[in-house]
Amino acid sequence: MKNISIYIDIVFCLIVLPVMAMIYPVERWAQHFQWYVITVGVWLYLIYILNRVLIVPYLFRKGKYQIVGVCLIVLSIVLTYIISRVNLYTPKPNIHDVGVTRVLPIVQQYQQAVWSLFMIVEAFSFAVGLLIEANLQKSRRMAVETERDKANIELYKAQINPHFMFNTLNSIYGLFLTHNVRALESLEKFISMIRYIHTTSRSNYVQLSDEVDYVRQYVGLQELRLNEMTSIKLEIDIENSKLRIPPMIVMTFIENCFKHGTSPVERSTIIIHISEKDSTLTLTTQNRIFTNKNANGHTGLANCRKRLDILYPHNHMLRISEKQDFFHVKLTINVSA
Repeated sequence: MKNISIYIDIVFCLIVLPVMAMIYPVERWAQHFQWYVITVGVWLYLIYILNRVLIVPYLFRKGKYQIVGVCLIVLSIVLTYIISRVNLYTPKPNIHDVGVTRVLPIVQQYQQAVWSLFMIVEAFSFAVGLLIEANLQKSRRMAVETERDKANIELYKAQINPHFMFNTLNSIYGLFLTHNVRALESLEKFISMIRYIHTTSRSNYVQLSDEVDYVRQYVGLQELRLNEMTSIKLEIDIENSKLRIPPMIVMTFIENCFKHGTSPVERSTIIIHISEKDSTLTLTTQNRIFTNKNANGHTGLANCRKRLDILYPHNHMLRISEKQDFFHVKLTINVSA
């Protein structure tokens, strides 16, 4: 945009303004009043540069800059008035003029030219300046929003990962307390998962195959922890495992299945289905709702919603519902968008 504005300035200064000036008898005036024509020309170019460099940018700022911009506009009008009031010659009175037209001073053609060219320069320079400044303001806002979104994403990731790790550590701790023979295997799986979290913590995207492997490890860890009262059904159907998705984008929903849908004394079934077809990733989960679970445990879901809104604002659909003591989640993401 900066280069385009320079080209526009060059075209106006070298082509548009000279052509507009040629409407008036500039050549005749230059023969008799060369100093005046040069003064007006320099003044018009100075006004254009002043508007483009100072006045318009100042008007977009706040405080004293706006005041300075307005003062410069008033000053340019006053100086233009002074220049236009220079008396180059006194026209002969027209014997046909009567009444008011004979008494009032006549605006000479060169004065009309000064004001006309001044208005053209003002209008064009302000139009170009406003357009450039508006685009700069838009670019700055977009840059700020991009940085804000990146910061929000990192914040949500930082909130999700510790939340997830805390629950997993709590599960392993329970296995060791009960001297479960699968405690050591669970710890090994957990270490592998921590390695994955550490590797992807600074990555905006990971391969779908890596995320799916992580899901398998997590579900396997939960199977070691849970007793026979909980049945787990995991189905994965991926066409393109090399697709890239944000890390931990589906894990919050899966983790909530095990946090809120299991009981050591009541039977429950957790169903998890992950599929990908034509670059559309679909996750569906179903788990039973136990009333004795902590009702404040959906903070991760809220964070995940916000993260999805930032990453896929118009390319995802999330449906969460409760039906007959079962919690249902369906997430669809157009990964290619």
